[in-house]
Amino acid sequence: MNHTEDNWLYEISPKRKLIDLNFKEIWRYRDLLVLFVKRDITTVYKQTILGPLWFFIQPLFTSVIYTLVFNNIANIPTGEVPSFLFNLTGITAWNYFNECFSSTSNTFNQNAALFGKVYFPRVIMPMSKVIAGLVKFGIQLLILIIFYAYFLWQGFSISPNMNILLFPVYVLLMALMGLGFGMIISAMTTKYRDLTVLIGFATSLLVYVSAVPYPVSQVEEKMPKLAWLVKMNPLTQIIEGFRYMILDEGVFTSLGLLYTIAVSVFIFILGLLIFNKTEKNFIDTV
Repeated sequence: MNHTEDNWLYEISPKRKLIDLNFKEIWRYRDLLVLFVKRDITTVYKQTILGPLWFFIQPLFTSVIYTLVFNNIANIPTGEVPSFLFNLTGITAWNYFNECFSSTSNTFNQNAALFGKVYFPRVIMPMSKVIAGLVKFGIQLLILIIFYAYFLWQGFSISPNMNILLFPVYVLLMALMGLGFGMIISAMTTKYRDLTVLIGFATSLLVYVSAVPYPVSQVEEKMPKLAWLVKMNPLTQIIEGFRYMILDEGVFTSLGLLYTIAVSVFIFILGLLIFNKTEKNFIDTV
């Protein structure tokens, strides 16, 4: 920065708009964004015994438990698709949303000391969590591909369909929704700390109303009066659409996809609005 008073390279000014996502400023701080992403990737399982193996263990064990409980004991069918592969596909998608949501939901409380000392675009912090989550998502996607190939080799009739072209759209939707909800909760927990307890409880229940361990068709068949509640959940549309394009099994409608896009964009904009409003004075309440 030039030290003459009349020739500054950068000028830090208060935000004038509630919905303000300054890509030019974020690009200027790209090195800091990359630094946060590297930190989030390397420190998440640091000082753990199994380390990066948790990337593999968590989805595999969850898929095994879901297969035992929902498919073997409760006899929930998964069509022509092996139950384990069905569950692993849904869990892979759910885990990325959950990673984006849970890791961004404590942004203000976890970084209050840093935010109070130095300026940088605050939105970089939750963005780094979402980008770092892509690495974990990529690893778990690789596990899914390995088991996909195994079941193909075993002779199961499974194949992706043309909707596989929508793969980037579904990843973007999961990121937008997780980031939007995360920013909303992060802003609210600066005043209401009880929400930090509620988050873990709510996400453990949300997985069951998002059709992760069962197909939507089973809800329509066994609980037709409550099926609308599950189908209106935009996460259900994402999970079911993700499974449909990879396994060619499940329900997909263009109207459902458009509905999910609209809700995801709305949640993201609402989250950004609340996040921008909170960052102006959160340091007085944290």
